[in-house]
Amino acid sequence: MNYYENAREWFEKAAEQGLAQAQFSLGVMYDQGRGVPQNDAKAFEWYEKAAQQGDVDAQLSLGVMYMIGQGVAQNKATAKELFKQACDNGDKTGCNNYRLLMNGLAE
Repeated sequence: MNYYENAREWFEKAAEQGLAQAQFSLGVMYDQGRGVPQNDAKAFEWYEKAAQQGDVDAQLSLGVMYMIGQGVAQNKATAKELFKQACDNGDKTGCNNYRLLMNGLAE
């Protein structure tokens, strides 16, 4: 078993128990195709679960997916909301992305 297979196995166990960091990590694996076939739908699913629990990195990643329409219909209002959540949780990139969308610069 290689590193990614082992990581996926443990992340899946933890994610199914509701651990947001594991859900986010699975999202990254599917988003980037690391140890699994790249799959936008699965990346979206895991990011969404983690974001709903307040995981800042997942809020940011999910916001990007909505902003560019990756694996989901493009929706800049939802992206803006997710970036605002990340910003409110102290993430500077979330704040920057939120400001860009508020100012209409991320078109």
